Amino acid sequence: MKRSENLARWLGAGLGVVGGFLLGYFMVRGLGSNAHPGWAIIGLTTLEGLIFAYLGTPYLLGGWRRVNFRLTSTPLPDLLSGLLGIIVGLVIAVLVGVFVRDLPYGYYLSAVLALLLAVQGASLGLTRRNELAALFFGGAQATDGHRMSGVLLDTSVIIDGRILDIAKTGFLDMPLITLSSVLRELQTVADSADVTRRRRGRRGLDVLTEMQKEPAIDLQVTEDETSPNGDIDTHLVRTAKRKGWAIMTNDFNLNRIARLEGVSVLNLNDLAQAMRPVAIPGEEIVVMVAREGKEPGQGVGSLDDGTMVVIQNGKRLLNQTITAVVTSVIQTSAGRMIFAEPSGVDTRRTSTRPKPREESV
Repeated sequence: MKRSENLARWLGAGLGVVGGFLLGYFMVRGLGSNAHPGWAIIGLTTLEGLIFAYLGTPYLLGGWRRVNFRLTSTPLPDLLSGLLGIIVGLVIAVLVGVFVRDLPYGYYLSAVLALLLAVQGASLGLTRRNELAALFFGGAQATDGHRMSGVLLDTSVIIDGRILDIAKTGFLDMPLITLSSVLRELQTVADSADVTRRRRGRRGLDVLTEMQKEPAIDLQVTEDETSPNGDIDTHLVRTAKRKGWAIMTNDFNLNRIARLEGVSVLNLNDLAQAMRPVAIPGEEIVVMVAREGKEPGQGVGSLDDGTMVVIQNGKRLLNQTITAVVTSVIQTSAGRMIFAEPSGVDTRRTSTRPKPREESV
């Protein structure tokens, strides 16, 4: 990667030298060689072309990478709506240009006006795609009949990666939206000097790339209508509230702020908690007694999904895998907790040395 960047920089410097030389040559021809020393002007413009091209090539390469990533990651409907916005902007520029051409520097003003209106039309088409669809096709077409018109993806839920597997199952049938500010945050993390942060950022970008390749996943990359000022969480909440979208996150603080603002929140940790197997009182479970409990005689174990199991009279069965009967299930802030008692059959089987039977006299 470093060698290719150096090669591109030197190629750009070569083009800068050629461009500077040509610029100086045509300047000398236009000014006349008698009034100015031609070799000095050509040498100066050539040197300027070399310096500016050598220093500016990395910025051009970075901009090209960002544009290429945006084009490849933006859904086709967004690209079409942006193209439609450009066409509308150019049509308006042509109509206004009829009156501007008669002014001084009218043609230059028309060109600048066309560029500005084309950029503004593209931005309007990208950011207002749902509203435009609702205007031309009706509200039912815009929301596609979903309970939620869209779900904003937070950085934490993208880096987590479980969203990819969940979306593949088809349970999420609403558009999944990623703001450009979130993409920039992921790119910043991926370029971090810290190895752990860099891996997390690259994992997030890989997750988005895989989601875009899945035809069943409606992933949309949307430009920010307003620039986020400092706190990205506040920006996400305001955007979701303004657009009527929900937020999907694993961040506890963002979860609380969004709910206080009246924004719907989809939390993957809550989903994982809800998907744990439900134990019914009277059902038998197999558990290993790993340690002692807080109360006298209690033993504590856990199921494969991490659910804590408190076993009454289980202290004497430490480090043994037993069959226990569920007596009750409670839900706490830390998760689900199961209370159970050793099964009678397993109690006899795994009990310690049996007491000798007294002989009758």
